[in-house]
Amino acid sequence: MEGAHKRLSSVSRIATLLIVIKTFKHKGIEKFFAAGSKAGIQPKHAGKLEELLGALNRATKPEDMNLPGWQWHSLKSDLAGHCAVSVNGNWRLTFSFEGVDAILVDYQDYH
Repeated sequence: MEGAHKRLSSVSRIATLLIVIKTFKHKGIEKFFAAGSKAGIQPKHAGKLEELLGALNRATKPEDMNLPGWQWHSLKSDLAGHCAVSVNGNWRLTFSFEGVDAILVDYQDYH
């Protein structure tokens, strides 16, 4: 996992130059993105979250996250305007876009 942390740290350093993710709703996922801290996430999700957050940081529109196996979908009701991708089981990463920037990134168990 140390290699994953180094890759995430590299992504985070690059992200400071090219930040697309502007805001986080979930503090644990924000710390994981910024510093690789697993304190606020399910540690078994670290690899998948690294992949999803890296892709989200490169995305310029919600549809960029519509990749095979990620179960991308738009949300309705009180989360209208947000999209979600699957992390594992009931866990998902949700987000919205403001222009080309991802905002309100959240990590949640939806059941």
